[in-house]
Amino acid sequence: MPPTAEWPSPPATASPTGPGGPAATDPPEQLRAGELLLRRARTSDAEAVAAAVRASLDHLRPWLPWATTAAGDYRTQFARLSEADQMWRAGTDYVYVVLSPDGTLIGNIGLHRRVGDGGVEIGYWISASQTRRGYGTAAAGALTEAAAALPGVTRTEIHCDETNAASAGIPRKLGYRLDRIDSHTPEAPGETGRRMVWVWDAASQQTG
Repeated sequence: MPPTAEWPSPPATASPTGPGGPAATDPPEQLRAGELLLRRARTSDAEAVAAAVRASLDHLRPWLPWATTAAGDYRTQFARLSEADQMWRAGTDYVYVVLSPDGTLIGNIGLHRRVGDGGVEIGYWISASQTRRGYGTAAAGALTEAAAALPGVTRTEIHCDETNAASAGIPRKLGYRLDRIDSHTPEAPGETGRRMVWVWDAASQQTG
């Protein structure tokens, strides 16, 4: 789930819920992020995710290569959520649904071990109707803290296109530092081929 989004507020406290909590090497399956709830995604969320994507395609398509008409289909999301469950069990990726105060699914956010040793990347998207409410920042803040508690994790990254101002605003508000801008082949219609790499690590906390 590459980034797109919006949000201030300090990282929420990551506290495990459910019987016995999660395995020590995994993040909690539920996290409070201000008034939001982040819950481990499951296949039963497929229709709600598909509906949120369908309603937000114009908002998501410029920045996310997977944001196609097919992504708004229940079967596509069921397959993706099945894969997400397998990746959680394997300890490589941790995908959550973002639930509003009334329990409505308004997006996805996840931790992904795809940025090298000691690092995890946060990717996220928020429904078009729920932007500019601080929800993206709150959710990313909660996962930033959860990532820092994982064994062996020394840095957390957020990537976004240089022109995706809404998404870039999230790591900036949370105290990430802009580590670099990488050139890459554009993968989505709105991308320029210049990817901002924001980093949260010990240096960020000392200079933030």
